[in-house]
Amino acid sequence: MKVFVNNLEIALFPGMTVKHALIGAGLLDEVLAGKKVFDEWGNELGLDGALTEGNRIYVK
Repeated sequence: MKVFVNNLEIALFPGMTVKHALIGAGLLDEVLAGKKVFDEWGNELGLDGALTEGNRIYVK
């Protein structure tokens, strides 16, 4: 499936989490250092959060 992290397309297998998407985008270290992850509606997401096809998440 395809998800977008800060508008960068990331290919993941179904069942993978927010953490896997961040690893794919090279942004996990930023989140571990204190940045937060949000969905396209501004809801904060946890690293274990589920993703579905086409989700857009942002690190801020």
